[in-house]
Formats: sequence, structure tokens, C-alpha cells
Amino acid sequence: MSREDSIAPGPAGRWAEGWFDAARRVPSPNQGPRPEGSEVCLALIHSISLPPGEYGGDAIERLFTNRLDWAAHPYYERIRGLEVSAHFVIRRSGELLQFVSCDRRAWHAGVSSWRGRENCNDYSVGIELEGLEGEAFDSSQYHRLVRLLRALHERYPLAGVAGHEHVAPGRKQDPGAGFDWPRLMARLGWPGAWFPPSGSRAEG
Repeated sequence: MSREDSIAPGPAGRWAEGWFDAARRVPSPNQGPRPEGSEVCLALIHSISLPPGEYGGDAIERLFTNRLDWAAHPYYERIRGLEVSAHFVIRRSGELLQFVSCDRRAWHAGVSSWRGRENCNDYSVGIELEGLEGEAFDSSQYHRLVRLLRALHERYPLAGVAGHEHVAPGRKQDPGAGFDWPRLMARLGWPGAWFPPSGSRAEG
């Protein structure tokens, strides 16, 4: 166990209208109101890197704010015109960025279902980890993720954590086999029923 894993982080930061002051705010236009009566009860974990496998640039921020130069890399032609967002991005360094108020609906899950309930965007918070599906994530990212999830749980009726692969099986594979679910579960200490079944890659 690393020193970082031995830390028992609690929530850090305060909320204002769904914005978390421990995050660097980068407002995205790709968002909208949640359906009336919808409560945030699911944290949905993704992975992203632009271009795939390259880290540290500003392409993710540009994509989520509709400022990506589609001609800047051959891969971008495959996603030209895409309008997406997530509530949060956790960089490899552990830096936390927020693009959409958690009181509002970000565009991250697409066609999705969690435990029989469709349209995960309506009731989830989307958290992107800078990384490539199937590859390992950095310790600083787990540390930041635990702190963020604890803070979300303090603010919202959060009662579930899943990966994009679990709510869109066959269509999405992130965060992938490189994400350490047992590590996250152990550090949070939340009920096992809040997480995908051990070893499962497809829950709908």
C-alpha cells in the first residue's frame, strides 16, 4: 500500500449552485437542465485522452467547450462536430476541472441504463479520468477521485458508482480493465452494493 492509499481523505471544498470550489471552473455550453424531480444518485466514471494515449494538452478542455480544432490531428476527423461534456475531469496530475454544474445535466453517458433505469445523464455526475481505457491510472487520480466522491456524497443523495462500460455495455469500454475498482471501494468504504459486481463489465 502506498502512502497515498493510507490517507483517509474527506471532502475538501464547498459547493455553490452545483459548482465545487476545489475544481478549476471551465464552463461548457454542452449541458442543460435535469428533468424535474431528478436527483443525483450515480457517479459515472469515464476515461478520456486526446489524441488517444496522449496526455497533458488542452484538447479535452477544447472538446468540452466546442473549441477543438478538428484539423489539428487526424483522429479529430473521426469526432468532428461532436458536442459532449462531463461534470469533472481529473488530469494525470490529479488536477480537478469542472465543466458543468452538478445541478445540471452534462452530456457524457449517451444511450445508457443503470439497474433498469435509462438515460443516466438525467441522474448522474460524469467524471472523466485522463487516461486510455485498459491502461492504468495514476495514484494522484485515485486520491482526487476519492475526495471528489466523498464531497459529492456529502452534497447529493449519491448511492452508486459505475463505469461507462457498465451502463452502455457493448458500446463503451471505459474506464476499462486498467481501473482498480477494489482499490476505490476499499478507500471509500461504501457498501459493495453501490458498485458494479466484481469482475463485471456489463450491467444494464
